[in-house]
Amino acid sequence: MPPAQLPLEFPHRPALGGDDFLVATPNADAVAWLDRWPDWPAPALVIHGAPGCGKSHLCQVFLSASGGRAVSIAALRTATPPDMVGDAPALVIDDVEAALAAGLEHELFHLYNFIAESRRHLLLTAAAAPARWAVNLPDLRSRLNAAMACEIGPPDDPLMAAVLVKLFADRQLKIDDGVLAFLLARMERSFDAARRAVAALDAAALAERRNITVPLAREVLGRLEG
Repeated sequence: MPPAQLPLEFPHRPALGGDDFLVATPNADAVAWLDRWPDWPAPALVIHGAPGCGKSHLCQVFLSASGGRAVSIAALRTATPPDMVGDAPALVIDDVEAALAAGLEHELFHLYNFIAESRRHLLLTAAAAPARWAVNLPDLRSRLNAAMACEIGPPDDPLMAAVLVKLFADRQLKIDDGVLAFLLARMERSFDAARRAVAALDAAALAERRNITVPLAREVLGRLEG
C-alpha cells in the first residue's frame, strides 16, 4: 500500500481540539492502559518517554475521553486538592518532573492522597520512569513508585510515515514517495520534529512558489538543522 494511505491503517483516538492520535506499536501499551480507565488497579498511571514522543497529545486524548481536568504548576502551587479536582473523575499533570523541580512535592503528595481517598485517578507524564525522579519526600516516593508506569517508545518508520502524511494532508498537501522516504531517512524521530518539518516545507513552498520535492526538503532540513 502506498505511503499516502498509511494513516488509514492505524487505529486512532480523538483528542481535544479535534486532532486524532494514531495508535501504533511504540504507544500501544500506553493507549491500552488509558482505554482501561477507570478500571485501573492503582490511583495513578505514569506515561513516560522522550520529549516529542506524543505524551502531551495522549493527555489530550485522555482528557477528551474521561472528562478530566488538566492541572498546571500554578494550580498545584496555589489551589487546594478539592478545588483542583472539583467534580472531575480524573486529573492530568503533564510533565510532573517540572512540578517536582519547582519544589511542589508536598502539594503533589496531598493531591495524590486526595485522589486516592476520593476514588479518582491521576495521569502523570514524564521523560523518565518514576524510579529516576528526584523525589525527597519518602511517602511521596513510595506512592509514585507504586503507580502503574508504561513507556512510549520513539516513533518507528511506519508511524512516522503516517504522521507525516497526515500532517501534510491537514494542510491540503500531497507528497510523493520519494519525499517521504527522504524525510524518514534524515529526520529526528519525534512528532515535534515532524510538525516543524512539515510547517517549514509548507512555508518554503509557498514563499518560493515551488512544489515540495526532495531538493526542497533537503534545503529545508538543512536550515532546520542550523
